[in-house]
Amino acid sequence: MDCIFCKIVNGELPSKKVYEDEHVVAFHDINPIAPVHILMIPKKHIQSVLAIEPEDKELIGHLHLSLQKVAEEMGVTEQGFRIVTNIGEHGQQTVFHLHYHLIGGKQLKWTM
Repeated sequence: MDCIFCKIVNGELPSKKVYEDEHVVAFHDINPIAPVHILMIPKKHIQSVLAIEPEDKELIGHLHLSLQKVAEEMGVTEQGFRIVTNIGEHGQQTVFHLHYHLIGGKQLKWTM
């Protein structure tokens, strides 16, 4: 598979990890848009939110609980933060492996 995030999971590409367990990994985005910009991915390859299957519900729940832990560790829970996932061409998805952007550390604006 030629998925950059699968290569990170498999240790074939480096990343600056902030969290990892047997199901998920979180690492710094290489093009951050805020002081805190972390990507959280499941280790299982899932293309996007639209490809989540019923058997993935525990994994997705675990991923969300892990996002909460990472937000606390990164110190953004008190002031607030944003979690974003992009889906498809119009959603600006560039890596077709489910991933969540945890963005914070400054006052965010809503832009379109």
